[in-house]
Amino acid sequence: MAMKMETIDKTALGLGAARNSAPLLPKLKNAARAIASRVLPPLLFLALLIGIWEIACSQPNASLPPPSTVVQDTWMLISDPFFDKGNLDKGLFWHLASSLKRVAIGFSLAAVIGIGLGVLIGQSTLAFRGLDPIFQVLRTVPPLAWLPLSLAAFRAADPSAIFVITITAIWPIILNTAVGIRNIPADYRNVARVLQLNGFEYFFKIMLPATVPFMFTGLKIGIGLSWLAIVAAEMLIGGVGIGFFIWDAWNSSLISEIILALIYVGLVGFMLDRLIAFIGSRVGGGAAQ
Repeated sequence: MAMKMETIDKTALGLGAARNSAPLLPKLKNAARAIASRVLPPLLFLALLIGIWEIACSQPNASLPPPSTVVQDTWMLISDPFFDKGNLDKGLFWHLASSLKRVAIGFSLAAVIGIGLGVLIGQSTLAFRGLDPIFQVLRTVPPLAWLPLSLAAFRAADPSAIFVITITAIWPIILNTAVGIRNIPADYRNVARVLQLNGFEYFFKIMLPATVPFMFTGLKIGIGLSWLAIVAAEMLIGGVGIGFFIWDAWNSSLISEIILALIYVGLVGFMLDRLIAFIGSRVGGGAAQ
């Protein structure tokens, strides 16, 4: 009798587990379909592009190497990105890390200064009338046009590159933040007056939630411009950095290394954009709460 009861209990437990796991199957299938719908299309198009590139550049008179040759020529750089033989003979990791360090400093300065100035000209009509025409003129100056001036002022490569990044990234941050501030609904401002919110409360409860989408649009544009500016600037200032690596490979006629570096530049730029978008979603969600 005890054995029968034990058998019944096990059967009941098995049926219960089966019932509990049954609803998971549709969820897993839906998740798999969602992942496949996002991952497969870019992979298919990437495979198509690589195939076209391989066929087009495998001809005897092709001026660029096909993907198979690029991988073969740069396998040492791909397999060991961390080597460091001293001076400028380093793996791609160190070149990218050096560029990212400059971008982090320059972009952080641009973000702090740009958001501050954006809030100022968004809040103050007088500041907007006085500063906006100056900003509109300065933002049209190409990034590399600032490099000779920064070299003359700082007389060193790193500060000059950081200045170029800052002056390049700051304009979209200023303008988008200012637009966000000026688009805060009048009802929000009236509520702040009725509740007698102080400056900090107004910033975190009213201004920040209302301007986060505009602010992070400027930051996303700014990080992209920062990455573009540092690659161009490093081609001229030299030293360790992905821009110098590309220029040095060009001087040595190493086209495969240039192509590999460009792939890394694109991937890093994509990750930087996604990072800012992720931070924006977290800040926006937290501010909304």
